[in-house]
Amino acid sequence: MATVLSVSGSPSASSRTSRLLRHLDQRLVAQGHDVIPLDVRTIPAEALLGADFRHPAIVEATELFARADGVVVGTPVYKASYSGVLKALLDLLPQYALAGKTVLPLATGGSVAHVLAIDYALRPVLTSMGAAHIVQGWFTLDKDLAVQDDGSLAVAPAATEALGQVVDQFSAALGRTPLLAVAG
Repeated sequence: MATVLSVSGSPSASSRTSRLLRHLDQRLVAQGHDVIPLDVRTIPAEALLGADFRHPAIVEATELFARADGVVVGTPVYKASYSGVLKALLDLLPQYALAGKTVLPLATGGSVAHVLAIDYALRPVLTSMGAAHIVQGWFTLDKDLAVQDDGSLAVAPAATEALGQVVDQFSAALGRTPLLAVAG
Protein backbone atom coordinates (compact mmCIF):
# COMPACT_ATOMS: atom_id res chain seq x y z
CA MET A 1 0.00 0.00 0.00
CA ALA A 2 1.48 3.33 1.08
CA THR A 3 4.46 4.50 3.10
CA VAL A 4 3.33 6.60 6.07
CA LEU A 5 5.61 8.82 8.13
CA SER A 6 4.21 9.07 11.67
CA VAL A 7 5.65 12.21 13.28
CA SER A 8 5.41 12.88 17.00
CA GLY A 9 5.98 16.51 17.85
CA SER A 10 6.13 15.91 21.59
CA PRO A 11 9.27 16.95 23.48
CA SER A 12 8.60 14.36 26.21
CA ALA A 13 9.94 10.79 26.25
CA SER A 14 6.87 9.64 28.21
CA SER A 15 4.39 11.52 26.05
CA ARG A 16 0.80 10.38 25.62
CA THR A 17 0.93 11.99 22.18
CA SER A 18 3.78 9.73 21.08
CA ARG A 19 2.10 6.69 22.60
CA LEU A 20 -1.12 7.56 20.79
CA LEU A 21 0.71 7.80 17.47
CA ARG A 22 2.44 4.46 17.97
CA HIS A 23 -0.94 2.97 18.91
CA LEU A 24 -2.49 4.31 15.69
CA ASP A 25 0.55 3.17 13.70
CA GLN A 26 -0.50 -0.40 14.51
CA ARG A 27 -3.89 0.19 12.86
CA LEU A 28 -2.21 1.54 9.73
CA VAL A 29 0.18 -1.43 9.60
CA ALA A 30 -2.80 -3.79 9.96
CA GLN A 31 -4.32 -2.04 6.92
CA GLY A 32 -1.20 -2.89 4.90
CA HIS A 33 0.75 0.37 5.13
CA ASP A 34 4.47 0.65 5.82
CA VAL A 35 4.75 3.01 8.81
CA ILE A 36 7.94 4.85 9.73
CA PRO A 37 7.88 6.47 13.20
CA LEU A 38 9.71 9.74 13.77
CA ASP A 39 9.93 11.28 17.24
CA VAL A 40 11.13 14.83 16.69
CA ARG A 41 12.54 14.93 20.23
CA THR A 42 15.24 12.47 19.12
CA ILE A 43 16.69 14.97 16.64
CA PRO A 44 19.60 16.79 18.29
CA ALA A 45 18.56 20.15 19.75
CA GLU A 46 21.60 21.88 18.28
CA ALA A 47 20.47 20.85 14.79
CA LEU A 48 16.89 22.03 15.33
CA LEU A 49 17.61 25.25 17.21
CA GLY A 50 20.71 26.08 15.21
CA ALA A 51 18.78 25.65 11.93
CA ASP A 52 21.50 23.32 10.68
CA PHE A 53 19.99 22.15 7.38
CA ARG A 54 23.08 20.01 6.69
CA HIS A 55 23.05 18.13 10.01
CA PRO A 56 22.73 14.39 9.26
CA ALA A 57 19.58 14.11 11.42
CA ILE A 58 17.87 16.95 9.52
CA VAL A 59 18.95 15.48 6.18
CA GLU A 60 17.55 12.10 7.26
CA ALA A 61 14.25 13.63 8.43
CA THR A 62 13.94 15.49 5.12
CA GLU A 63 14.50 12.22 3.24
CA LEU A 64 11.84 10.47 5.35
CA PHE A 65 9.31 13.16 4.41
CA ALA A 66 10.29 12.83 0.74
CA ARG A 67 9.81 9.02 0.79
CA ALA A 68 6.39 9.13 2.46
CA ASP A 69 3.09 8.94 0.60
CA GLY A 70 1.27 10.15 3.68
CA VAL A 71 2.19 11.86 6.93
CA VAL A 72 0.53 11.66 10.33
CA VAL A 73 1.50 14.68 12.44
CA GLY A 74 0.76 14.49 16.15
CA THR A 75 1.41 17.19 18.70
CA PRO A 76 0.51 18.12 22.23
CA VAL A 77 -1.15 21.52 22.39
CA TYR A 78 0.81 24.17 24.27
CA LYS A 79 -0.56 27.70 24.59
CA ALA A 80 -3.22 27.00 21.94
CA SER A 81 -0.69 25.86 19.32
CA TYR A 82 1.46 22.93 18.26
CA SER A 83 4.74 22.21 20.03
CA GLY A 84 7.88 24.27 19.52
CA VAL A 85 9.97 21.20 18.71
CA LEU A 86 7.55 20.36 15.87
CA LYS A 87 7.73 23.95 14.63
CA ALA A 88 11.52 23.80 14.66
CA LEU A 89 11.48 20.71 12.44
CA LEU A 90 8.82 22.02 10.05
CA ASP A 91 10.83 25.24 9.66
CA LEU A 92 13.86 23.23 8.49
CA LEU A 93 12.03 21.16 5.88
CA PRO A 94 11.84 22.30 2.26
CA GLN A 95 8.95 24.69 1.56
CA TYR A 96 6.97 22.01 -0.30
CA ALA A 97 7.98 18.98 1.76
CA LEU A 98 4.34 17.85 1.85
CA ALA A 99 3.62 18.30 -1.86
CA GLY A 100 1.54 15.43 -3.20
CA LYS A 101 1.05 13.94 0.26
CA THR A 102 -2.02 13.12 2.30
CA VAL A 103 -1.73 14.42 5.85
CA LEU A 104 -3.56 13.53 9.07
CA PRO A 105 -3.16 16.14 11.83
CA LEU A 106 -3.69 14.96 15.42
CA ALA A 107 -3.42 16.81 18.71
CA THR A 108 -3.70 16.03 22.40
CA GLY A 109 -4.38 18.38 25.26
CA GLY A 110 -5.91 18.88 28.64
CA SER A 111 -8.92 21.00 27.69
CA VAL A 112 -11.48 21.21 24.90
CA ALA A 113 -10.55 24.91 24.80
CA HIS A 114 -7.62 23.79 22.61
CA VAL A 115 -9.61 21.78 20.08
CA LEU A 116 -9.25 24.44 17.39
CA ALA A 117 -5.43 24.34 17.52
CA ILE A 118 -5.48 21.86 14.65
CA ASP A 119 -7.48 24.10 12.35
CA TYR A 120 -6.07 27.48 13.37
CA ALA A 121 -2.43 26.68 14.10
CA LEU A 122 -1.35 23.40 12.48
CA ARG A 123 -3.48 23.13 9.32
CA PRO A 124 -2.30 26.47 7.82
CA VAL A 125 1.35 25.40 8.13
CA LEU A 126 0.65 21.99 6.59
CA THR A 127 -1.23 23.69 3.75
CA SER A 128 1.62 26.14 3.14
CA MET A 129 3.95 23.16 2.81
CA GLY A 130 1.97 21.92 -0.18
CA ALA A 131 -0.03 19.02 1.28
CA ALA A 132 -2.22 17.56 -1.48
CA HIS A 133 -4.96 16.58 0.96
CA ILE A 134 -5.30 17.23 4.68
CA VAL A 135 -7.93 14.89 6.04
CA GLN A 136 -10.10 15.68 9.03
CA GLY A 137 -7.86 15.91 12.07
CA TRP A 138 -8.70 14.90 15.60
CA PHE A 139 -8.10 16.33 19.07
CA THR A 140 -7.94 13.85 21.94
CA LEU A 141 -8.24 14.89 25.57
CA ASP A 142 -5.43 13.77 27.85
CA LYS A 143 -8.02 12.22 30.19
CA ASP A 144 -8.99 9.81 27.39
CA LEU A 145 -5.44 8.43 27.20
CA ALA A 146 -4.15 6.26 30.04
CA VAL A 147 -0.70 4.70 30.18
CA GLN A 148 -0.88 1.17 31.57
CA ASP A 149 1.69 -0.39 33.91
CA ASP A 150 3.21 -2.27 30.96
CA GLY A 151 3.68 0.99 29.02
CA SER A 152 0.81 0.33 26.61
CA LEU A 153 -1.88 2.90 25.96
CA ALA A 154 -5.52 2.52 26.87
CA VAL A 155 -7.79 4.84 24.91
CA ALA A 156 -11.31 5.66 26.14
CA PRO A 157 -14.01 3.93 24.03
CA ALA A 158 -15.49 7.12 22.52
CA ALA A 159 -12.03 8.38 21.58
CA THR A 160 -11.12 4.95 20.15
CA GLU A 161 -14.11 5.06 17.83
CA ALA A 162 -13.44 8.62 16.65
CA LEU A 163 -9.72 8.00 16.15
CA GLY A 164 -10.47 4.79 14.25
CA GLN A 165 -12.70 6.75 11.88
CA VAL A 166 -10.14 9.48 11.14
CA VAL A 167 -7.33 6.93 10.68
CA ASP A 168 -9.52 4.89 8.34
CA GLN A 169 -10.40 8.04 6.34
CA PHE A 170 -6.70 8.87 6.11
CA SER A 171 -5.90 5.33 5.01
CA ALA A 172 -8.59 5.44 2.32
CA ALA A 173 -7.42 8.87 1.13
CA LEU A 174 -3.88 7.57 0.65
CA GLY A 175 -5.10 5.52 -2.28
CA ARG A 176 -6.87 8.45 -3.93
CA THR A 177 -4.27 11.22 -3.73
CA PRO A 178 -2.99 12.36 -7.13
CA LEU A 179 0.68 13.23 -7.35
CA LEU A 180 1.15 16.94 -7.75
CA ALA A 181 4.08 18.54 -9.48
CA VAL A 182 5.48 21.56 -7.71
CA ALA A 183 7.29 24.25 -9.66
CA GLY A 184 10.72 24.75 -8.17
